[in-house]
Amino acid sequence: MKLSNATVGSLPNFLPVPSYDRSKLSPKIVHFGVGHFHRAHLAKYLDQLLNSGANSDWAIWGVGIGALSNEVREALVPQDCLYTLTEKFADGTATTSVVGSIIGIDQATSTGESVVSRLADADTKIISLTITEGGYGLDSVTGKFSGAGDKLIEADLADPKSCQSWLGILIQALRRRRDTGAGKVTLMSCDNIPHNGEVARNAVVGFASKVAPELLPWIEENMTFPNSMVDRVTPGTKDEDRDYIKNTYGLEDAWPVACEPYTLWILEDNFANGRPDFEKVGVTLVKDVLPYELMKLRLANGTHQALCFFGHLLGHTYVHEAIHDPDINDLLIRYIDEEAVPTLAPVPGFNLKEWGRIVIDRFGNPQIQDQLVRICAETSDRIPKFVLPVVIDQIKMGGSTPICAAVIASWSRYAQGADEKGTAINVIDPKRAEIMAAANAELNSPGAFLKITSIFGGLAENKVFMKEYLAALEILRNNGARELLRSLK
Repeated sequence: MKLSNATVGSLPNFLPVPSYDRSKLSPKIVHFGVGHFHRAHLAKYLDQLLNSGANSDWAIWGVGIGALSNEVREALVPQDCLYTLTEKFADGTATTSVVGSIIGIDQATSTGESVVSRLADADTKIISLTITEGGYGLDSVTGKFSGAGDKLIEADLADPKSCQSWLGILIQALRRRRDTGAGKVTLMSCDNIPHNGEVARNAVVGFASKVAPELLPWIEENMTFPNSMVDRVTPGTKDEDRDYIKNTYGLEDAWPVACEPYTLWILEDNFANGRPDFEKVGVTLVKDVLPYELMKLRLANGTHQALCFFGHLLGHTYVHEAIHDPDINDLLIRYIDEEAVPTLAPVPGFNLKEWGRIVIDRFGNPQIQDQLVRICAETSDRIPKFVLPVVIDQIKMGGSTPICAAVIASWSRYAQGADEKGTAINVIDPKRAEIMAAANAELNSPGAFLKITSIFGGLAENKVFMKEYLAALEILRNNGARELLRSLK
């Protein structure tokens, strides 16, 4: 049986399905980036709210943009945008439900007209984003908008009406909202980056200042950009996930989602034109997201970065395998307790070291099957946001960061393009050529990797950190990843 509106009522009773009438929903949220995380996070929270019986008609209209977007649309539209979400527990059990909060998906085209019209519609109250860390066109060191390196944004900067990037499409829609009096709108980033609301605002204002400066007063008066902290491990869909749904429920789902049971969303309550009652389904609404955000970025995402390259170099395939490697586990405990936690302010309702242990337990869930290559990808966008702030704050406090130095050394070793057995590594990164060249230059000029100023700024000039880095690099080169890990205990 193929999943669709026509078949959802015939599914087994033990498979929860939407209890609400999807025909009465309104696409008040338009979302760029209908990927795995979005469907396990925002879309799931909204589905829970609709199922709760709350007086709500808020639904999502997705917008596909980027490499996989057409595949997602082709998979989901024929099944009326329904999909299954399976939460996998560490003990081997799982729970699955059908999610119905997405009611349509558009594909951004060469003109972008259908998406522009939807964004400009007065019924659209929130525009949300999961476009990855590098999708905002900001310089990773200065934080200022440039658009450099993103071909779609660069195309729209050259021709503002080409509507190839989310920014190009959005600016056309904002102009139309202004001209038609469609009302205020919130731009809500759900991306896993520091100050994501501010980042979104900087991108929009920076892009508008170059192509539509006349819109800046309207943006200032009619838009808000709430910050948020999001957290849920959601690997990419595998054939095993499709087989599980088919074998367990007799159901064909072209693009199911599987994730961990843990989920967290801290959201700044700063909306220009209304919002769903997110607080009724476990979202924490606050005035200031920053303490929660830093906790998550440094303890969860930083931990991912700390384990991924060592894990790969040691021959592990999955995150949980690296977590259960005693030497890597010891490294993570030291990273959390000695280097990351001291840089954090107290967070209401959380014991930081205990939450760090929760993170390690979550990542150790063998059912998630989260591949290390996913975590190793696009590190030039991630390290500056997750690990380098720990280093910088420790330097300001007069501290030392031998663990962070070792983590960056492991990245450099990985970026040479071959593991310790000589097996080729496919380095996936927007700065691939630059980082691989610098990593291989270290064979004759140790420290060359730290001199990539577009990633590390002036960190190479710090003598204490450079000494720690070179010490880790020497052990890594001469004795391997295992000996480096053991030397750090």
